[in-house]
Amino acid sequence: MSETSSPERQTVGDEQSREREAQAIRGLSAAYTRMREEIGKVIIGQNDVVDQLLIALFSRGHCLLVGVPGLAKTLLVSTIAQILQLSFRRIQFTPDLMPSDITGTDVLQDDPETGRRTFQFMQGPLFTHVLLADEINRTPPKTQAALLEAMQERHVTVGSHTYRLPSPFFVLATQNPIEQEGTYPLPEAQLDRFMFNTVVKYPTPAEELRILKQTTGGEEPELTHALTGDQILALQEVVRKVPVAEHVFIYARDLVRATRPDEKEAPAFIREYVSWGAGPRAGQYLILGAKARAILEGRFHVTTEDVQSVAHPVLRHRLVTTFQANSEGIGPDDVIDRLIKEVKVEIQERGKKLARP
Repeated sequence: MSETSSPERQTVGDEQSREREAQAIRGLSAAYTRMREEIGKVIIGQNDVVDQLLIALFSRGHCLLVGVPGLAKTLLVSTIAQILQLSFRRIQFTPDLMPSDITGTDVLQDDPETGRRTFQFMQGPLFTHVLLADEINRTPPKTQAALLEAMQERHVTVGSHTYRLPSPFFVLATQNPIEQEGTYPLPEAQLDRFMFNTVVKYPTPAEELRILKQTTGGEEPELTHALTGDQILALQEVVRKVPVAEHVFIYARDLVRATRPDEKEAPAFIREYVSWGAGPRAGQYLILGAKARAILEGRFHVTTEDVQSVAHPVLRHRLVTTFQANSEGIGPDDVIDRLIKEVKVEIQERGKKLARP
């Protein structure tokens, strides 16, 4: 009797699991709508930037924000942390910043009861849920490496002890595209640790007019909470479970391989304009970003359009353009635009060939 009922119980259990996941998707989609509304009370415009930050957050990724000063990058990050009931800290990176300034250090303290001196670890600003690393390219490589190690491993090591960072842990680093004198640009291997390279652009004339009216008055918007830290962790697990069709995996793979000039799949213009392409981590982030985008839109399946929508922030900091491309004013975004068209046509043609009798 137990052998007969076991498959039935398994089927019921699978149905219950799918229903819980479907409820979680609906909950995340509704929370996403609330978050957009709350962020819109403070941040005017920048819809693509907000979407990319939230996609990275729910994918357990980190973002590199590139934009000139005064575009509300700090305000945006602190607003997201407030809406999500997460702790937030900001570090202004400077040339004299040391690794211990961000990770923390052991401090010798007196024990009033025993009279003995013991070392006690004092946590640095890395111990937070949301960290804004302002102008990361203005601090020496040793401090940059300490931050990137924490991003990847989600813990810090001080002396002989390892300390876990809070969960969720989300880093947004900013780079100023101007005034590059005296900076320490991140090498490509370290840039690869960021899931997205998000470009923060100037507002439109209508948005700038709204900014002037909203920010020069005396009223301050009241924000309401959308999610808690535990809910975010649960939703991050749901994102990982989103199914992906085989042709979507193939498309993400082909898109990444086409960026490498030494691969036979690379179009001719890639060999002309790209000296170094994206690695396998780019494909992983394309799939994860596409999963998160599908979930945020209330879908439990991923399409190639989801992959295309995250291709620019995933790939733009993983492509090294040639001198010829730079001299012709062709940047990574131009290459990605053309690449999406080329690879898509190739896949369609391949599908037609496979469909022929």
